[in-house]
Amino acid sequence: MTFEDWIFSIHLLFAATLVGSLVMSWIVVVSMRTADTPTATANLHRVGLVATVATVLGLIGVIAFGLWLAVLRADFHPWDGWVIAAIVLWAIATMALLRSFSEYEKPVSEASALAGAGATAPSAELTALNRTATGLVLRALASVAVVLIVIDMIWKPGA
Repeated sequence: MTFEDWIFSIHLLFAATLVGSLVMSWIVVVSMRTADTPTATANLHRVGLVATVATVLGLIGVIAFGLWLAVLRADFHPWDGWVIAAIVLWAIATMALLRSFSEYEKPVSEASALAGAGATAPSAELTALNRTATGLVLRALASVAVVLIVIDMIWKPGA
């Protein structure tokens, strides 16, 4: 196995991490829509933290090893159209995910405040924060961008 093959394998590993963590985060996002107590919100947040860390690692690893691969391989260039498309889609996915992380941090803050006040009963305000439309749209946008990146990587239009 060549050094280039190793870089490609690591790039694919980070891509699988990114896709897997997005699936995990969708499970948490869908589950959050039914959470109405501080305890339920906090428990789901703990699971969501694992998905968030894996997503960030996937995003960083994919772009770093992808660019390294584009420079290493003689038949690819960082200025190829399909590589630029992947970078633009990666930037869109990254910005959308970072914004969605902050949207889903709001119910956690509210749950902490409620728990600190000794509240354990369901809260309409907490339920509304857990059902954030903005976070959902941003997560969907990021997911679509990642799917388009995978399609771009498989077919390499213009290569």
